[in-house]
Amino acid sequence: MHATSPPLQRLLDLTADAVQAVQAGRSLNDQLARVPADARPGVQALSFHVLRWLGGAQAVRAICVPKTPPPNVDALLVSALALLWPTGDEPPYPDHTLVDQAVASARHRTPAAAGFINAVLRRFVRERAALVAQAMHQPEAAYGHPAWWIERIRQDWPAQWQPLLQQANRHPPMTLRVNARRLDAATYLDRLAAAGIAARSLADPGEPGYGGHTVMLARPSPVQALPGFAAGDVSVQDAAAQRAAPLLLSGTALPQGARVLDACAAPGGKTAHLLEMRPDLELQALDSDPHRLTRVQDTLARLHLAGPNVRLVADDAAETARWWDGRPFDAILLDAPCTASGIVRRHPDVRWLRRPDDVHNLVRIQARLLDALWPLLAPGGRLLYATCSVFKAEGSQQIDAFLQRHGAEEVTRDPTAPGHLLSLADNGAAPEDGFFYALLHKT
Repeated sequence: MHATSPPLQRLLDLTADAVQAVQAGRSLNDQLARVPADARPGVQALSFHVLRWLGGAQAVRAICVPKTPPPNVDALLVSALALLWPTGDEPPYPDHTLVDQAVASARHRTPAAAGFINAVLRRFVRERAALVAQAMHQPEAAYGHPAWWIERIRQDWPAQWQPLLQQANRHPPMTLRVNARRLDAATYLDRLAAAGIAARSLADPGEPGYGGHTVMLARPSPVQALPGFAAGDVSVQDAAAQRAAPLLLSGTALPQGARVLDACAAPGGKTAHLLEMRPDLELQALDSDPHRLTRVQDTLARLHLAGPNVRLVADDAAETARWWDGRPFDAILLDAPCTASGIVRRHPDVRWLRRPDDVHNLVRIQARLLDALWPLLAPGGRLLYATCSVFKAEGSQQIDAFLQRHGAEEVTRDPTAPGHLLSLADNGAAPEDGFFYALLHKT
């Protein structure tokens, strides 16, 4: 941790609280928002590490302690075990420091359990190789995901399932989108270099790509350190998400002042990208959560994109009778709710929060949204369906079912959209998250 970071005992205490919240079904982001500002970076880093290696920690805890301890004790114990787990990288802390500070945290959290936690952690350090080897017989420990998730990935991607799961435990790159209305990528790269921040431009890979404004940093940086961030010159957005706006706007040019709907718009990155590329659009950004819609408003304000041509509406996109004015849209972006199985590098809690039934329920919501929004599209219009998922049920299978319902006389699928994007190693670091894109034309 950084030299000004709070003591490790306090960070472990707060990390255990965060892990306990995830184990109880609550979002890590929500829990981190409650962490004092001085401790938040350290707790986030430790929590991410723990959740990536939680499968192994839980397997070892079950070997050492067959009866699960109370939640507040178990959360601290598995957090410490995950931080002691051999990942192949430099450990976050020396063994003796981690054990000592975990026991100090236990004395603060649950004094009666301090001796128990000390004994389990010291046994793990002493017998680590044997205990890890025993734990690795369980899929959760070997791949760091729940068993049902591993099986679904294996069935969907039989040739790539192991690299996919392994890549999901790597640190993701930090990717930026340069605001095309203010400057170009080459100019911004010069500004980064002047600030001592190493970065490179991501060239288009052949498809419509990223729009030519994508920059990847050599290592993550606080947004406050990015030149021009507060002024609206640049945004943080994964490379895969940066494909949406170019895909929707590519091909046959949309007319001047085209009506565009961004359904499920929050937090607003894709909304902003559309307006950066086409300032003339008459754009309606819709989201069911009014609180999340304020984030869209804040994003547009920072990037100087808010204006009379942009309308924000809080409502359920599928309940079209409540919010649609009857005028057809020339283009629709449906970034549908999904399991987020493609972005677990960035949100390692997702794998532990999701349940198998969630996939089925989300697939139903996606189909409902597709069928509700399709009639709002003008003849000759286009709809881009997107999910940040690598599960085929939320991607190719969802679109195949839609095409069967609506028929070739009503809809054609554009071959320029990439379909499933898999987050697989590319020279050691996959630049993109897992995503799915299908571009549909109304014939």
